[in-house]
Amino acid sequence: MRLLLVEDDDHVAAALSAVLARHGFDVVHARSGEEALQALLPGETAPFGVVLLDLGLPDQDGYEVCGKIRKRGSTPVIMVTARADVRSRIHGLNLGADDYVVKPYDTGELIARIHAVIRRPPSGAAEGPADSELRLGSVRIELPTRQVSVDGSTVQLTRKEFDLLALLAQRPGVVFRREQIISEVWRTSWEGTGRTLEVHVASLRSKLHMPALIETVRGVGYRLVAPAA
Repeated sequence: MRLLLVEDDDHVAAALSAVLARHGFDVVHARSGEEALQALLPGETAPFGVVLLDLGLPDQDGYEVCGKIRKRGSTPVIMVTARADVRSRIHGLNLGADDYVVKPYDTGELIARIHAVIRRPPSGAAEGPADSELRLGSVRIELPTRQVSVDGSTVQLTRKEFDLLALLAQRPGVVFRREQIISEVWRTSWEGTGRTLEVHVASLRSKLHMPALIETVRGVGYRLVAPAA
């Protein structure tokens, strides 16, 4: 698996590259946003399986780089930053990031997050029930094409956001435990993913402009409240 590490600090990049290499990744290091975008251009080498993107770059803001990467293709992007507030995380997800890791982080957690975003979508979220389309009021979820629209307008979701919405939408009103959601969407039991789940829920509420669509069941998990038709 080829991994593009976008990090302007050579000492940090060298240490992290060594760890990633021990876990089987072929790491390519880019020191700026422009280097990263050039590395992602189609070429003779195998495509990257994931991009590890630091936001503090010398030539351009990491958010801007993420947006450009997403416009070019669907390569998974994990943002790495010291910005820990939820608003920053949601902004990153809105730009197309698949996950968001806050410094300082445990390398074991980082590896788990990388493996989580490069796995194929859960079969349940991709295939769904017998019907290939779910309708919840003005929300339309097309499972085969992984497209979501509200009142006919397409809503751009990341892969994990779609998987999460599709999972909840298949059983409206049913409470899904946090552990169950993390297992089925992220395919991991890594406890650090809990915060990522919260951010993805917040991002879905924001993108769909329906803050009441996904209800938090305190101490248990989440459920989808079907809107009126």
